[in-house]
Amino acid sequence: KQWYQRRVAITAGGVKAHLAPFLPGHDVQPPIETDYPGARPFGQVSAAPYGSALILPISWAYIKLMGADALRSATQVAILNANYMAKRLEEHYPIMFRNDNGFCAHEFILDTRNFPGTTVGVMDIAKRLQDYGFHGPTTSWPVVNTLMIEPTESEDKAEIDRFCDALISIRQEIQEIQDGTADIDINVVKNSPHTMEAITGDIWDRPYSRKKAAFPLPWLTSSKKIWPACARVDDAYGDQHVFCTCPPIEAYSISDLETPPVLQ
Repeated sequence: KQWYQRRVAITAGGVKAHLAPFLPGHDVQPPIETDYPGARPFGQVSAAPYGSALILPISWAYIKLMGADALRSATQVAILNANYMAKRLEEHYPIMFRNDNGFCAHEFILDTRNFPGTTVGVMDIAKRLQDYGFHGPTTSWPVVNTLMIEPTESEDKAEIDRFCDALISIRQEIQEIQDGTADIDINVVKNSPHTMEAITGDIWDRPYSRKKAAFPLPWLTSSKKIWPACARVDDAYGDQHVFCTCPPIEAYSISDLETPPVLQ
């Protein structure tokens, strides 16, 4: 389950002159703004050098299909959902940027920057959410080491409550580290996510149970469990070292065949 706004946006970005030489480039088609003597682009941040023009018709089609009344209703429900979740979670995490009346708009930000006595950060919480069957929400934006949650109008109350229960449970797991009942480094949060291979393997040398790792809440059962595909990875390295999982182009060569294959 993914917990972030189904956002469709296209914007132009600008920087001050002293940052211009470091704008991101592109390996195949460098934008003209980054291809000049003295430019020092730090790499690429998008598959397409200028973004995707298809974003615009998606936004237009959504607005046209919904109509004015449905757009207003969807907005109202999204705001209601966000405020309900913020109210449920406020006793467990600080909520940032609410107005004078204590309300937020369609999104809210959990402050996950300070858990004294632990090394837990926002990515640890996002990874642990995978063990509960949820894709982590937006991390470190617009504030570093925070979670931005945007429930949208499409989630029912039962699903919203499950997500809140997961975050509350994770906060309790962090509290165990703070209280000293869980190891500061080897614990369910720092070791998350836990794959099926790890849970069912012959060797289990961690100071917490397999059940606590994979089935921490009653509604997480073997028939409903969504298993993470892999364990902890280095996100920053992966973002900066993109590679293709497709077969190499040589695998499609027919030079070794006596005759080219005939399509039926």
